[in-house]
Amino acid sequence: MKFRFSLMAASIAALGLAGSALAQEKTLRLLTWDGYVPADVVAQFEKESGYKVEVTMSNNEEMISKLRATGGAGFDLAQPSQDRIAGPQAEFGIYKPMDLSKLKSELFIPSMLEATKKNTTVGGKVYGLPHIWGTDGLVVNTQLAKMADYPDLCKAEFKGKVAYRLKRPTLLAFAFASGKDPFALYNDPKAYGALMDEVGKTLIACKGNVKFYWDNKDQLLNGMRAGEIVGAMMWDTGGWKLNGEKAEVQFIAPKSGALGWIDTFAIPAKGKNDAAAYAWINFNMRPEIAAKVAGVAGNFTASKGADQLMDAKLKAQFAASFPEAALKNVKWYPAVPAGLEEIEGRVLDRIKAAN
Repeated sequence: MKFRFSLMAASIAALGLAGSALAQEKTLRLLTWDGYVPADVVAQFEKESGYKVEVTMSNNEEMISKLRATGGAGFDLAQPSQDRIAGPQAEFGIYKPMDLSKLKSELFIPSMLEATKKNTTVGGKVYGLPHIWGTDGLVVNTQLAKMADYPDLCKAEFKGKVAYRLKRPTLLAFAFASGKDPFALYNDPKAYGALMDEVGKTLIACKGNVKFYWDNKDQLLNGMRAGEIVGAMMWDTGGWKLNGEKAEVQFIAPKSGALGWIDTFAIPAKGKNDAAAYAWINFNMRPEIAAKVAGVAGNFTASKGADQLMDAKLKAQFAASFPEAALKNVKWYPAVPAGLEEIEGRVLDRIKAAN
């Protein structure tokens, strides 16, 4: 009797494990950014593919932290920015190589696909594919302030009226505005550290102008809406959103160049459902799907032809912010070498602690 009961219990346990494995095979665990997974897009994908999508919202720092803590487990697909793949991969091995044979490469803008493949290659293998791209620059209430480049945020007349993040993009922006090219120093830690120290001094001197170091987009947008903030370093679509509400608020590509980013598709090292990950990538690159995602995210995508389906107003705002010369002057983030963020972290800590 005991033997029969044990067999029955073992059978039930086996069925439970099989059921759990099956559920796992039909689930895509996605680690991504807010706005990249519209509900109607998820619903259409689930209906067409039979997969269920579980979404975890995150940002670059959190993505790397989560994947590093688990050795690349817990998610089937992640969306770090392209400059956050090669370094963490070389240091922590948190991603697995992309199987390009499973990719519908004809759906991508060729130049962007090739550039991202190049920037995410480690040891001859590609670890990232492009999805959504955009820029950081200046958003200015032109009725209350005149600004053309990042250092204008530090003018005495704007005391207590500006905002930016206490993050690496701000360090890089002020480095470019000083006439230096921080990207050219990526492989010279000593020279890069010296440049970051100089930028740190500039930002410490600028602290009196900062109403707040923003880490919440609603906080920043509401500050601009209320006129508490007259200028900020922020992302382009935030500026265009505000411009749609108030014509005097404009996104301006800084004289020293806007900073350009590309958020990618990357597969965690211990992801358990690669098939679902590739299905999601190919689905999202279809122009009509990419246009839906872009409409919610507010950014353009790497999908070939999707821009023709974008909202006409957004296309007009983009053209106003980026005349040809400004677009050519965008500083695209290259891959970040291992160890560089430690240098930046020390400088950011000093800025934060300064009185």
